Amino acid sequence: MAAAALDALQRALREFPAAARELSVPLDVPYLDEPPTPLHFYRDWVCPNRPCIIRNALKHWSALQKWSLPYLRATVGSTEVSVAVTPDGYADAVRGDRFVMPAERRLPLSYVLDVLEGQAQHPGVLYVQKQCSNLPTELPQLLSDLEPHVPWASEALVHKDHYENLYCVVSGEKHFLLHPPSDRPFIPYELYTPATYQLTEEGTFKIVDEEAMEKVPWIPLDPLAPDLTQYPCYSQAQALRCTVRAGELLYLPSLWFHHVQQSHGCIAVNFWYDMEYDLKYSYFQLLDSLTKAAVLD
Repeated sequence: MAAAALDALQRALREFPAAARELSVPLDVPYLDEPPTPLHFYRDWVCPNRPCIIRNALKHWSALQKWSLPYLRATVGSTEVSVAVTPDGYADAVRGDRFVMPAERRLPLSYVLDVLEGQAQHPGVLYVQKQCSNLPTELPQLLSDLEPHVPWASEALVHKDHYENLYCVVSGEKHFLLHPPSDRPFIPYELYTPATYQLTEEGTFKIVDEEAMEKVPWIPLDPLAPDLTQYPCYSQAQALRCTVRAGELLYLPSLWFHHVQQSHGCIAVNFWYDMEYDLKYSYFQLLDSLTKAAVLD
């Protein structure tokens, strides 16, 4: 009886993503030619948990014209910023049996730009990024070049925490690989010991465990080159791919899985909004729990 129940559960989980895609997941990330009204944004995109790319949403930002490397040097070049440093450009990533976070350095932005342009050398790959409001705290001189929020989204969403994501590209391009929440049965998770890169005086990297922290659940496969021998279920997942170019805004809904690459010299600004903890959230938690219990092969 228990074996039959487990088989039925596994079959239901395998069939669920296809049914969800047919009902609510687009084949491609759709484009809007102008920002929606708050009502339409909430009704057509937030509530159904569907991504979209919005053109002409940032055209009034002076950052689109101003944020060149010479402008950044002149305006904030002497400002020290937090910089993530890794040997290969992958921050917060699985390395062997460790989940490794980047080393962090405080460096003048002009020096970081010198490294990006090949005028200076620094061990590893430098990435100026932070998920906790580094523009207001580290680069307030640039705030006047963009809006403090996205008005039509702020009216539609409660602004509290980091779940709904408006990804605004100012220059360059961002390349996204997206999976809807309904693909969870096909996406593997494993637990990893958390660790951090440390940059030695000789310019090499070593990995140091964060012993006081709990293990981190993380997706072990590379979606660009998945090991389908080890994770065969992933072959049944269907990713959406899109490119967000300068002046475009991606609405990345809560709970969506995502992998991001960028062009050289890309600059982007994120606005985060709290998701609503409604039945949608509860359903995803149930799907996640059932997936863990069923252990699909």
